Amino acid sequence: MSTQLRRTVAAALFLVVAGLIRAPVEQKMTATLRQDGLLQPPLDVATTKKLGQGFWAVSLGGLRTLVGTILSLRAQTFFEKYYWEGVADTYDTIVQLVPDSEFYWDTGAWHLSKNAVSYYRNNYEHLPADRVHAEQKYWFGRGIDFLEEGLKHHPDSARLWHQLGVRYSEPFSFQKNYRRAAHAFRMASQSPRALPYMRRFVAYCMVRDPDQIDDALPYVEELRHEPGGSVPTLVCVHFTLLMRQDPSRDGLPLAERMFGSDREAYQQLGRHFLDLDDDYPMNGVAETLRALEEKLGVPEAKSVFNAREFLQRQRFSDLMEENPDRDGMALARSMFGGPDEAYRQLSRYFLDHRGQYIVKGVTETLRRLEERLSVPEEKSVFSNLAPLAPSNP
Repeated sequence: MSTQLRRTVAAALFLVVAGLIRAPVEQKMTATLRQDGLLQPPLDVATTKKLGQGFWAVSLGGLRTLVGTILSLRAQTFFEKYYWEGVADTYDTIVQLVPDSEFYWDTGAWHLSKNAVSYYRNNYEHLPADRVHAEQKYWFGRGIDFLEEGLKHHPDSARLWHQLGVRYSEPFSFQKNYRRAAHAFRMASQSPRALPYMRRFVAYCMVRDPDQIDDALPYVEELRHEPGGSVPTLVCVHFTLLMRQDPSRDGLPLAERMFGSDREAYQQLGRHFLDLDDDYPMNGVAETLRALEEKLGVPEAKSVFNAREFLQRQRFSDLMEENPDRDGMALARSMFGGPDEAYRQLSRYFLDHRGQYIVKGVTETLRRLEERLSVPEEKSVFSNLAPLAPSNP
């Protein structure tokens, strides 16, 4: 064997041995750097295919953040065109590239669970009603899943926990769960970057959850002594919990003491009474409002009870339009308290609109109520609907 060949073989063997010695050390160092967040994990095959030729620039040049920013502009274009699959797919890629940025997790979830859902809520004329409901439910669920995945990467993020709490507790939530919402807000409140009102949000969810409301009063009383403890919603919730604790209590002097005056009590409890979307407890509110109206001399035409009835009728129609498969009789029972009151309210709604622009679910519920109450045909709301006056040519 020539001298040159022996040198070549020796060099090759040296490189092989050196590589074998270095490999475990470098692998351990790489794992440590990734665990400490100083080195990004390798891209998976799916993300690599999505990036195409840009994969090499990202992998070899460390340009993940830049590519993530560029892709967010693409997602904005998809959003403006209402192409929700494109939005979702793009944000899936972005968070693969830049998982450490909670901004992209938050924004992606917002697009899916808010913007996509709102689109189908407000642009439903060209789709069947059941398809509209299914699309809203689907995109809301994808937004929730996206947020929860983001929290695996950012378990201490007040921003993401707050958004998850909002999704579980907002009026039009497709996964309403006040227990999960309370947990999410509690996690947000424990973050170093928590906003001061997060603890109040925990209380608002506790009082709306049948399994937690019994434990809510001590927590609410603690909050009442903290900064922001006199905000109207918290005071109203405190009032209802005290009335729930002792239903025989006279609410009028309690309201005067808690709100400072009869007029302020009527204003704040009235607003609380008209809030039909948030499921807050109403213990003692109606009785106290009637006593306040009598004391303040509020005319019947301006009574808060008339306003509440109007909102209840409108709310019933909105809920039936939102979900055509909903059981109208069960909803009427829960909202109006009984078949007689439900028929009175929905008949008035039907006649106020003169039978025009009435949601199908309202009409069907009225017919079922008439059958349940054995309303004679001559007294039916459908028979007594006055004909519309002819319009001028």
